[in-house]
Amino acid sequence: MVKNIAVIRGDGIGPEIVEQALNVLNKVAELYGHTFNYTAVDMGGCAIDKWGDPLPEQMLKKCVESDSVLLGAVGGNKWNDVPGHMRPEKGLLRLRAGMGVYSNNRPAKIWKQLADASPLKKSIVDKGIDFIIVRELIGGIYFGEHKTEGDTAIDVLTYNEKEIERIGRIGFETARKRNKKLCSVEKSNVLDSSRLWKKVMHRLAEQYPDVELSDMLVDNCAMQIVKNPAQFDVIVTENMFGDILSDEASMITGSIGMIPSSSLGATTCGLYEPIHGSAPDIAGKDLANPIGTILSAAMMLRFSFDMPKEADAIENAVSAYLDAGYRTADIMSEGMTQVGCSRCGELIISNLRKE
Repeated sequence: MVKNIAVIRGDGIGPEIVEQALNVLNKVAELYGHTFNYTAVDMGGCAIDKWGDPLPEQMLKKCVESDSVLLGAVGGNKWNDVPGHMRPEKGLLRLRAGMGVYSNNRPAKIWKQLADASPLKKSIVDKGIDFIIVRELIGGIYFGEHKTEGDTAIDVLTYNEKEIERIGRIGFETARKRNKKLCSVEKSNVLDSSRLWKKVMHRLAEQYPDVELSDMLVDNCAMQIVKNPAQFDVIVTENMFGDILSDEASMITGSIGMIPSSSLGATTCGLYEPIHGSAPDIAGKDLANPIGTILSAAMMLRFSFDMPKEADAIENAVSAYLDAGYRTADIMSEGMTQVGCSRCGELIISNLRKE
């Protein structure tokens, strides 16, 4: 099978972690007889430096015309003083909108080998952490009007029923494939947008009688994720709440460097990226953890390319790597062997087997 992948290496540690993910994909292609063609795309700070634009139109076109997009990370202190509409992160928002990827799925799963790395008490971790946050990605306050008038700043939060229904349906469908439990998170005691969210979610629930729907206010959800994460199966929420909660959820699993994500819309052309940032303080030092990016590549194979066995092979190789006691600095613990970014990728590849 031939697939065309747009590759955004980005800024900071982005090029290092993407390189390891591509090495893994190349090995998968060799084992299974596939061909992956890569097209380099400039986005973020590097695109500002080169093109004066965080996402030039010709770069967005390459992404839209690909079978899927693999992204490292963008941003860094170097571009802190550029105008707001030119910041590296604006390129990412435009990419999501341009690709029409409205559903961001972020798994929060603790690897058994990293249970001791979780900041939660052992009694909580032992109950299990394995849930998915389905985050609406191209609406809400991040895509509303933003302006400053004198000493007043204004950010507009808007959702319509269609936007809520399409992400709600993804939440229900995801729950249906798992343990049939969906928690809808909002702030309906304060926000009109959340009251509309709740109304639409309950209307949708009538079409999914096999899925148990519950409602939870976002502040309570933030507390429950650290108090009793085992209660969750699938969480569906709006853009800003999902951004915050998924970062919190990643940390209870031991390391933000381990968590992949997928962003999909109406087609199979998706955007796949680790959820961490560009970490400019360790860029170029071979210290980064590439596993979140490698697992994002596995999600690409599973959800966009219909290659579940290949995805399983990558995930099993990561598990074997952890079983052998290797760790990058972010998840290092006593008795383990510390390795750098490139060595981590090499070791995972050495464990790749055709499933």
